[in-house]
Amino acid sequence: MGVKIGDFIPKKQLNWDDLKGKILAVDSSNMLYQFLSSIRQQDGTPLMDQNENITSHLVGLFSRVPNLLEKGIKLVFVFDGKPPELKYQEQGARRDRKEKAAEKYADAVDEEDVESMLKYSKQTTRLTKEMNEEAKELLTAMGLPVVQAPSEADAQMAYMNKQGDVWACATTDFDPLLHRAPRVVRNLTLSQKKRMPSGGYAPVFPELLELKEILNKLEIDNDQLLILSILIGTDYNPGGVKGIGPAKALKLIQSDKKFEEIFKELDVNFDWKQIAETFKKMPVEKDYKVEFKEMDEEKIKELLLKRGFAEERINKTLDRLKTIGKDKVQKDLKKWF
Repeated sequence: MGVKIGDFIPKKQLNWDDLKGKILAVDSSNMLYQFLSSIRQQDGTPLMDQNENITSHLVGLFSRVPNLLEKGIKLVFVFDGKPPELKYQEQGARRDRKEKAAEKYADAVDEEDVESMLKYSKQTTRLTKEMNEEAKELLTAMGLPVVQAPSEADAQMAYMNKQGDVWACATTDFDPLLHRAPRVVRNLTLSQKKRMPSGGYAPVFPELLELKEILNKLEIDNDQLLILSILIGTDYNPGGVKGIGPAKALKLIQSDKKFEEIFKELDVNFDWKQIAETFKKMPVEKDYKVEFKEMDEEKIKELLLKRGFAEERINKTLDRLKTIGKDKVQKDLKKWF
C-alpha cells in the first residue's frame, strides 16, 4: 500500500535514455502484485497453466524484464522477508478485504457480470511463497541478481542505495524515502502506456524522486518526513490520524512544536513512537551480492515449458536476451581499443 505523500513532493520525469547503464533495485513484491492484478483474462481469471497453477507473474516477468534490459537498465531484484510485527494487524485487515472481494466476485460470476468480475478479481490478488520462489528461479536463470531481505524490501533497497551499489530504488511506493534512500524511480515496471478517460492511450514515463530535493523543498529533515508520513498514514497505521490530510500534516511538521506535542494534541489510536522505531530499526542484509551472470537458457526453458509457455515464444524472448548480451560484450571489447 505504501505511504500517501505523493501529492506534494517534487518529481522529475525521466526519459528512458536517462536510465541507460543505471543499476536499479526493484521491489519484487510490488512488481509481481502488479502483474498478478493486471495480467488477466476479460472475466478477471488470472492466466494459468494446464494444471491451473497461476502464471501471470511469470508472464509479466518474461515480457516486461527483457523490455527494460533492452533499454540498457540493469536490474537487481529485492524480495520481502518477514514483515514487522506491526504489519500483521494490517495484513489481517487485508485478508478480510480480499475475502469480501471474493464474495462479490462470486456474485458477479453468478450474474455473468464480466465487468464486475474483472474489478473484484483484482482485489483478491494474492502473492504466494511458491510464486516468489518461481520468480527468483526465473530471474536467477536470466542472470539477474536476487537479494532476499530479512524484512521489508523497501529498507533493503534503501540500504543498497545508500551504499552506492544501486543508483535508485524502483517501486510504485514512497516508502524507501522513509528509510533514507537517496533516489526512488517510479513507474519503471508499469505498462509504458495508459488508457485515457477520453479514449486512446498516453505514454508512461518513469519519474525520479530525490530525497535531498524533497527535504529542501519541504524545508524539513529526515525525521520530520517520517513523522509527516505517520500523520498521513503508513502500512503500520493505515489512514493516519483522523482529520489530518497531507497539507495539514505538513503545516504541523513545519511548526516549532515537538513531535510529542503534536501527537498529544491529536486524536491518535496508535503508538507513533513504535512506528517510527520500526522504520528506523528495520533489519537489512549487509552481506549481499550484486553480480550479473550469463543466462541459463536450458533452465529458463525447463521452468517455462513446465508452466505451459509456448516454446516458440520462449525462443523469441531468449533471442532478444542473447542480443542484449552480445551488445554488452561488444561494448566491453571496445573499451580495450
